[in-house]
Amino acid sequence: MGTSFGRGGATQPQQDLANADCIVIQGSNMAECHPVGFQWVTEAKQRGARVIHVDPRFTRTSAVADRHIPLRAGSDIVLLGALINYVLTHGLWFKEYVRAYTNAATIISEDYQDPEDLNGLFSGYNPEDGSYDKSSWSYQAAGNKKKVGEPGAESEGDAAEPHEFGAGGPPLSHSNVIRDESLQDPRCVFQLLKRHYERYTPEMVERTCGISADDFAYLAESVTQNSGRERTTAFTYAVGWTQHAQGAQFIRTAAILQLLLGNMGRPGGGIIALRGHATIQGSTDIPTLFNLLPGYLPMPEAGQHDTLDEYLDTIRSKKQKGFWTNADAYTVSLLKAWWGDAAKKDNNFAYDYLPKLTGAHGTYQTVERMLRDELDGYFLIGQNPAVGSANGKMQRMGMSRLKWLVVRDFSLIESATWWKDGPEIESGELRSEDIETEVFFMPAANHTEKAGSFTQTQRLVQWRHQAVTPPDDAQSELHFFHELGKRIRERLADSQDWRDRPLLDLTWDYPTDEHGEPEAEAVLAEINGFHVTGPDKGEPLSTFNDMRSDGSTAGGCWIYTGIYAERVNQAARRKPGQEQDETAAEWAWAWPANRRLLYNRASADPQGRPWSERKKYVWWDAEQQRWTGKDVPDFPVDRAPDARPDPDAGGPEALAGDDPFIMQADGKGWLFAPHGMVDGPMPTHYEPPESPIDNPLYGQQSNPSRIRFPREDNLLAPSALQPGSEIYPHVFTTYRLTEHHTAGGMSRFLPYLAELQPEMFCEVSPEFAEEIGLEAYGWATIISPRSAIEARVFVTERMTSLTIAGRRVHQVGLPYHWGVGSEAVVEGDAANDLLGLSLDPNVHIQGSKAAQCAVRPGRRPRGPDLLRLVEDLRHQAGLTVETGNARLTVPWNASEGQPKGKKS
Repeated sequence: MGTSFGRGGATQPQQDLANADCIVIQGSNMAECHPVGFQWVTEAKQRGARVIHVDPRFTRTSAVADRHIPLRAGSDIVLLGALINYVLTHGLWFKEYVRAYTNAATIISEDYQDPEDLNGLFSGYNPEDGSYDKSSWSYQAAGNKKKVGEPGAESEGDAAEPHEFGAGGPPLSHSNVIRDESLQDPRCVFQLLKRHYERYTPEMVERTCGISADDFAYLAESVTQNSGRERTTAFTYAVGWTQHAQGAQFIRTAAILQLLLGNMGRPGGGIIALRGHATIQGSTDIPTLFNLLPGYLPMPEAGQHDTLDEYLDTIRSKKQKGFWTNADAYTVSLLKAWWGDAAKKDNNFAYDYLPKLTGAHGTYQTVERMLRDELDGYFLIGQNPAVGSANGKMQRMGMSRLKWLVVRDFSLIESATWWKDGPEIESGELRSEDIETEVFFMPAANHTEKAGSFTQTQRLVQWRHQAVTPPDDAQSELHFFHELGKRIRERLADSQDWRDRPLLDLTWDYPTDEHGEPEAEAVLAEINGFHVTGPDKGEPLSTFNDMRSDGSTAGGCWIYTGIYAERVNQAARRKPGQEQDETAAEWAWAWPANRRLLYNRASADPQGRPWSERKKYVWWDAEQQRWTGKDVPDFPVDRAPDARPDPDAGGPEALAGDDPFIMQADGKGWLFAPHGMVDGPMPTHYEPPESPIDNPLYGQQSNPSRIRFPREDNLLAPSALQPGSEIYPHVFTTYRLTEHHTAGGMSRFLPYLAELQPEMFCEVSPEFAEEIGLEAYGWATIISPRSAIEARVFVTERMTSLTIAGRRVHQVGLPYHWGVGSEAVVEGDAANDLLGLSLDPNVHIQGSKAAQCAVRPGRRPRGPDLLRLVEDLRHQAGLTVETGNARLTVPWNASEGQPKGKKS
């Protein structure tokens, strides 16, 4: 979800923030966590932009914003939904933009029912597994009344899960969709949207988020007065939005708001996903994620995609609009890049070599497998789950069940030393002499000691050159895995077993230097792609449009094609800003095609004219009959604004001249998502899985599709009005500090950084400290159903106590950089030990930003006494494995297949 690529969202160039007239920073402490990018916020402010920070804490970002608006952690959809309602109620939506560029006019199936009808659920809910049958969310098709997506309608692959659609959304025939351009039909998206958010009012915001009417009015006026033809508003977010049990829907809500205001695809607008330095964006582009292939191609599933044709028919239809129709070329080119001559037409380009998913294989599902003794070994590359992952105790106990563990890092992080000095050694739950896990520590090169690329905020790929040689036998990841691959292939060289063919047939011929280090630019060239046959054989591809599905091209990641065009490392460009215009097209390279602003066709009106001279960006040049402007047009360059496709056409040829969202199956920005989100076509407020507040909008308390882990070592607190909820009455949230980095492996081992933030602490309001007797700079013990930690007390007005639904709610802020391990310069209890596991069903990310706790003055007990404290509170709350894990909190009418009653 980092880019909102293909979901109606768009990422902006980070420096484009300087062009914004209003910037809302929500779900991020940008000044501290992304200080380099924050320079553009500062520049925008100097130009007169209004900056608003919405966050539970007052931070350094808040200090330089025009206003800080505190809210209760996890209530963001109520606030954003109320802004949508405000825009619609007051007629402040950008009417020409919305009518032409979104699916506002599209008619939805007559079978669709909303949470307003079903007390917090959508139609199609299956209470057995928490999934939705999404057929009733489909577009209404003309003629036979079949919904687009139903059997017999003009599309395929509707049974697929959302990740199976990759970046382009679901297959969708564009010619048969019914629209009401007047936006009056009660089944059109616009009217459904209005009805859905009617109850998201300023009063509901005050009751649910704790935001005053004055603050809401300021925010609403700011974003609406700074949107439209002449002005644009930008939203920025980071893990404060993503790390929730419905984090993907937080971002979707902002995308809907930005589409209504006409801020997508325009300079100074959009939604900016803030990404960290260690190629966070790159690790989803060329993924470390279990359910994606490079370029957001979905991972095939066993039993559903057993052949290449089955796979391709699921992820795209030749009858849909846009460039995602060419997924066959992107897929075959990827297979050719991986398996070269072994990938031939008569073996479906080695498609059978691809592993097929048999279920979810994310981080937390893998830990469960460890605990069930289903996993022998584990590689930890650039992560420290003993500290940095939710429910740290589960992580450490899982690793204790392995046969072997490989940790690659440049410090002896806690994930390498838990077996001798972790919290469970102190508590007596583990004894070093009884642990059979064999731990191998492999010294790694850090980012200054290797060459390669970083892909960060704004999709910008920047090349790093090696500054120094790594010490001793430390290796880069490239060197390590290249050497590992060579050794495995040598061991298997004589194998006749078919399952070894994928390894033996891999293209694994990268040139190396005298130290055995592969040339990173050779890998970049393979990612870029090249011609396999023909007169240009061996030459790099210039654009993803060069890719073919016949095996004549190879390329490791279609969205990166062009990064090595003309055999030049485009990512290494560093032309100074004063020598080029503000688009900075010659500083590094942005995917795809070096476009700095996705969907930039939307920066011009339907006739191809700039919405205003002030926001002029990309426009139609009638004389030259092509799109031109400050950026690479994100549109077929010769497609005239008045062009209308043949109704039977598909792919890029099916795009009309006013279809700016070229990766969507209908060319429109989606206010309503007929597919692609597993938990609803429109974002809906649910309380976090652990919440002291009863959902004020619906009878359904928490996201009914969330991924649960009902286990004795992952007990959840009772929420709201359930018996025992008073035992864990407070909310805690986690965050990071400027002085430390992630789980501390890059900072707590350095004296100069460690002395700046030497101890784990908690932030609490003066009101809260007085209420329970916490002393400034003393100690507090924070207890959740999973564990208890201690932290120094920082009493500060930066934390705000809020009145929610008539009761006072106190929030505790916890930085997550500390861990227990004797190798670091400083250590302390880990905030993530407190967190339980509940995941967003769309992207499988954990909820780290809103959970329940109890707080007591003083230090925590030691040894077995710590376990007794945690167990005592569990007993008082009456916790069981079922507590907090009920999917439904509304009565279910089995005969009708829907909930009973409705919350008023």
